[in-house]
Amino acid sequence: MTTKSYIPNYPRPQFVRKEWLDLDGEWNFSFDDGNRGEAEAWYAAFPEARKITVPFTYETAASGIGIQEFHPNVWYERTLELPAENAGKRAILHFQGVDYRAKCWVNGSYVGLHEGGYAAFSFDITPFVTFGAANRIVLKAEDSMDRTQPRGKQRWISDSFECFYVQTTGIWKSVWLECVSETRIDSVKMTPDVDRHMIRFDFRIAGLTDGLELTIDTLISLKGRQVKRFSLGIDRDLVSLEVDVLHEAAGPWLQCLWSPEAPNLFDVEFTLLRGEESVDHVYSYFGIRKISIDNGQILLNNRPLYQRLILDQGYWTGSHLTPPDEQALIDDIDWIAEMGYNGLRKHMKIEDARFLYWCDVKGMLVWSEMAATYEFNDLAVERFTREWLEIVPQQYNHPCIITWVPFNESWGISAIAKDVRQQKFTEGIYHLTKAIDPYRPVVTNDGWEHTVSDILTLHDYVEAGEQFLATYADQNSIVNNGISFNNYKFAWAEGYAYKGQPVIISEFGGIAFQTDSGWGYGNQVKTEQDFLERFQAITAAIKATPYISGYCYTQVSDVQQEVNGLLTEDRKPKVPLGKIREINLG
Repeated sequence: MTTKSYIPNYPRPQFVRKEWLDLDGEWNFSFDDGNRGEAEAWYAAFPEARKITVPFTYETAASGIGIQEFHPNVWYERTLELPAENAGKRAILHFQGVDYRAKCWVNGSYVGLHEGGYAAFSFDITPFVTFGAANRIVLKAEDSMDRTQPRGKQRWISDSFECFYVQTTGIWKSVWLECVSETRIDSVKMTPDVDRHMIRFDFRIAGLTDGLELTIDTLISLKGRQVKRFSLGIDRDLVSLEVDVLHEAAGPWLQCLWSPEAPNLFDVEFTLLRGEESVDHVYSYFGIRKISIDNGQILLNNRPLYQRLILDQGYWTGSHLTPPDEQALIDDIDWIAEMGYNGLRKHMKIEDARFLYWCDVKGMLVWSEMAATYEFNDLAVERFTREWLEIVPQQYNHPCIITWVPFNESWGISAIAKDVRQQKFTEGIYHLTKAIDPYRPVVTNDGWEHTVSDILTLHDYVEAGEQFLATYADQNSIVNNGISFNNYKFAWAEGYAYKGQPVIISEFGGIAFQTDSGWGYGNQVKTEQDFLERFQAITAAIKATPYISGYCYTQVSDVQQEVNGLLTEDRKPKVPLGKIREINLG
């Protein structure tokens, strides 16, 4: 099952135009350890180079290079021909992810710069290209081991250590191009309202000039049946409209909502008209669902939601942070569902938009988590804030995302327990996130030492179920800093207090089989029976604690030296997945 707009491998599946050019594949590539490239004008005359397969980074085997040593400056080059019939349109070059600082040239002319390894970005390269002829694209990617960069699980020393892995440098997500009209739909923000049976559209229009008479024609359908069609006049570059879809919806209202059990998605087509002429046509979709908190419970569509989540770091053996292909993303979601989980916490990574698409389609709940910095100063605050404020709008329309997680385990804010400045930083990010999206919970410091937070999330890798039950028997002591957990951590930072938030154990488990080549949490187990007994005992203890609203097990798959996955890094089950499912659903 897919949406009407689905195109295999399309990099931006929630905002689809039928004509596009895939620029993944072979590029020329060169290291620039001396940082000579700009002075020597490599953008005009590329040096003798090796080949690389984009979007895989040079550190990965899939790139064709497979060198894991850090190189701070890398260059890419390729040519492409733009069809002559597209002359008069705008050529938009899209990068879904480049780590960390990207500079772009086209036919020797400087186009622009973007900083941030996890947010998507684009350049309008129209002034620099020739339609009907070959054009040269050159990209320089600058990276560093600086801990003020949002870097997630990427190491900042020469060797991997603890839970930090080989760095990711340069292009690591898809590159593509589309030719669009001068006047076009730039974005559509879609906000569902379950209680009022509404969907709100916020249209942003690019290239609007005085005197243009424009309308947007919008067609909404569900399961192949037309639900609503309307037109909206455009007189400014940002216009909004709420639409009632109750009476036209195909079936009873509750059967039209999005949930893990029934991930209903409405198809929607937007046509921008100048008079009778269509100047832009965009395909999308939306899900109508509500995530809310009431009386200490998390609700989905006004019904209690018990979250059975699993930690997902999104690494693969031969390609690291980049999925080998779209099918690998689909397979991971299917593995997670087969194990009886209804959601995942995407850990320290902003995942490929195609992954979120398939979570939307398959009904997999997602916590979206920002990549951490590991130092606190003005530069780290600036870098983190700027990139997070790009990411939240880019992911806003996905119904699968039910929680934002900007911070984890005090990483990058290591003194937050007492440091007022770090506390105020997390408060600021919380409120900025709510300004963009007041409809989803925000967890400000997942694991412990919370400041303002909509959910109280606790990480605890205690091995024995009996010990967990003893520690968490008295809710008041846990939620009000009366006792510590997980090696002397406390729920709240100094000056903050529990206000009735739902409680979730958002990391636990991490069980590893006995090995000399990696690590897990606690003692390693020898046999399948040992594993299942420990997994069952700790999971049952959490589920038996009445004030806990859900859990997140560590983790889906092994990641390099961290071998505590339920699957190996190449996605082979370590224990029968049906038994994991029975424990989760029992």
